[in-house]
Amino acid sequence: MYSNKENVNILTSLLKAHGIHHAVVCPGSRNAPIVHNLNECPDIQCYPVTDERSAGFYALGMTQELKEPVVVCVTSGTALLNLYPSVAEAYYQHRPLVVVSADRPQQWIDQLDGQTLPQPDALGRFVKEAVSLPEPHDEDSRWYCNRLINEALMVKHGPVHINVPITEPLFDFSTPELPVERKIELLPADISNVTLSHLCRMFLQAKRPMLIAGQPMNALMDEAVAQIGDNVDYVPDFVLYTGGSIVSKRLKHFLRKAKETWVVNSEGEVTDTFMNLTHVVQGDGEVVADMIRFNLEQMSHPFVQKWEALLAQIRQQIEAKELPYSQDAVVKYFEQKRGANIVHYANSMAIRLANTYSMTPVYCNRGVNGIEGSLSTAAGFSCVTDDHVFCVIGDLSFFYDQNALWNQNLHGNLRILLLNNGKGGIFDMLPGLEKSPARDKYVAAEHHANAEGVCLQNHVAYRQAKDMSQMQDGIDWLIATDSERPLLLEVFL
Repeated sequence: MYSNKENVNILTSLLKAHGIHHAVVCPGSRNAPIVHNLNECPDIQCYPVTDERSAGFYALGMTQELKEPVVVCVTSGTALLNLYPSVAEAYYQHRPLVVVSADRPQQWIDQLDGQTLPQPDALGRFVKEAVSLPEPHDEDSRWYCNRLINEALMVKHGPVHINVPITEPLFDFSTPELPVERKIELLPADISNVTLSHLCRMFLQAKRPMLIAGQPMNALMDEAVAQIGDNVDYVPDFVLYTGGSIVSKRLKHFLRKAKETWVVNSEGEVTDTFMNLTHVVQGDGEVVADMIRFNLEQMSHPFVQKWEALLAQIRQQIEAKELPYSQDAVVKYFEQKRGANIVHYANSMAIRLANTYSMTPVYCNRGVNGIEGSLSTAAGFSCVTDDHVFCVIGDLSFFYDQNALWNQNLHGNLRILLLNNGKGGIFDMLPGLEKSPARDKYVAAEHHANAEGVCLQNHVAYRQAKDMSQMQDGIDWLIATDSERPLLLEVFL
């Protein structure tokens, strides 16, 4: 029988799944549920050592001989700090020491409770990965706990620290068996032809495969998911995910219905956006995507064709739809006219409009989705290329970052399309917020500013538009004009 502590059971299951067979265990009450589980698990051999400082070096010596990860498990408080010398040594020897520390609940840290100190990150830079587990209470926290442990155990060339808060009562050993946990595997750097071929084979042999890209994005996917609704015929069973962040919440929720996801990134990072990640491939996502596309050209796949037909239908609907003067009409017209030019979209409403109307890759600061540097990023880009660089940006993002224009590095290749609706328009789309009298003035930052003065003081050519005809003429001017200085079209909506 195992402990009734869910985070301890998830940890034990994943230690087993990741092939860990040896654990040095130190005495203590807070870590007793962990030690009990390690001893109960038939795949793990335990070695008791009382002195924690010595225990850490015991485990280090085992890694040297076994050439595989070894656990050293300690109780809460200063017990963890006694591992510092062995962890530092393991760091410089690149040995896979897995430090597992029991901890008190967060609310009791620094409250004069016994054997408590801030344990997360206590081992500092001498561990390759440090995680502190939640005590799961729902499916999201279970997924988070699983993901954190996988992230730590995927590190193979240095020590890691897994901190395990455990709430009393501690000694209930009533769980008959360990849970079956999802294991995330890392396929290492320098993708070989064998790995590429395996990926392509996995993709083509799946019944419902999908290649999905973050930034640069898959155009029209948000519209497609909205039309699909609950139709399970479009849900993939195998997702290959490349690129950066995905803008659409709706698309992310849809892809969480998939059976499994393999992610490809150059860092080998665990990015479990869809909560069903099973493999991380460390390599160039564009290379993988190109090879998948090449294989699909040689041999089509019915599920891919099904999706392509849906996206083509949605593209026709969007192109045929007559829009009134609006921000949608502005971005649609711009995208129809801009050709292959480089475009940076600012965060919030601007990038969401691109998600609908852009058919080619665009840039956007979606790492943490802040509005503060969108114009500066596009301006910096324009300084190191001779090509035209366009920035489509909302009013709050523009005025927040107006100092991007206050420098001597800019030239006529920077073109700005400013969508000014006098506030943060995204807040009109949030259900329930309309009930608050603070929405427009305080949340959406309603204002009456315009960019003409900003352009004048920074030697930027300025035009404005207030109707459909002026907007279209202005975009034509923005795209086609030869200029020695930046151009800005402000569209009032």
